[in-house]
Amino acid sequence: MKKKQMPTWVGNSIIFLILVLVVGGLWYKGTHKVDTWNQVKQNKTVVIGIDDTFVPMGFRDKNGKLIGYDVEMAKAAFKKMGLDARFQVIDWSMKETELNTGHIDAIWNGYTMTPERMQHVAFSKPYHADRQVLLTRVDSGIMTARDIHGKQLGVQTGSSGLSTFNERPELLKNDLGTKPVQYDTFDKAINDVKVGRIDSVLIDNDYANYYLTHNRPSVPLKLVPIPFPPEQFAVGLRKQDETLRFKLDRAIEQLHQDGTEQKLAMKYFGRPQ
Repeated sequence: MKKKQMPTWVGNSIIFLILVLVVGGLWYKGTHKVDTWNQVKQNKTVVIGIDDTFVPMGFRDKNGKLIGYDVEMAKAAFKKMGLDARFQVIDWSMKETELNTGHIDAIWNGYTMTPERMQHVAFSKPYHADRQVLLTRVDSGIMTARDIHGKQLGVQTGSSGLSTFNERPELLKNDLGTKPVQYDTFDKAINDVKVGRIDSVLIDNDYANYYLTHNRPSVPLKLVPIPFPPEQFAVGLRKQDETLRFKLDRAIEQLHQDGTEQKLAMKYFGRPQ
């Protein structure tokens, strides 16, 4: 008796179905990423991405030791969670990529909450407020944001200040009339202000105040307020890391309640929160 052969179309349909299931499974795995809390807990370490020139949030002292408000806050918060905080210097313009590719577990370094950043990361509850100012020479002739016309402005690449500068052109960009000069760190921009390569730098108020308080620049500098909206600092986490975010929010609240937050604010800002 001759065995009947399976019709070709049936075999092809089965192969197609298998391919659909395999590809669909890969897609699901790739787009539905898992919470990494178990891995973090097992390693007992959280890797934090920072710019180690960003005073007073995270920077090096004269001996090269990493210090700062955010550095101490992070150590204290993760200690409450039974974790060690390990800091990794990153290219600030690539911070979200570093986070979502798994090279770091958190961004904690004067990281401002913005609508654009919310598309890429999940934020903890905000823990500090700041605002943008212009840092310029005393003799620059810049008294208000309108006086920036015809001047050279420095900005940090990937900063919240640059984002607001572009998203709200009526606040400063239209008055400038030219493209700003971009720097990878604020300290380089400040040096160029002092030597006259640029006229001012768009910078966080806390950074500028700390710099002026702890340095004696050869050229007198001043701060000029601008009409940018206030900023809220928070910790950036991967969106799937809901457990880490929940535990971190609770730890930050504990630092507020036990006085740690206020103590560090007085140490690094010279004022309470």
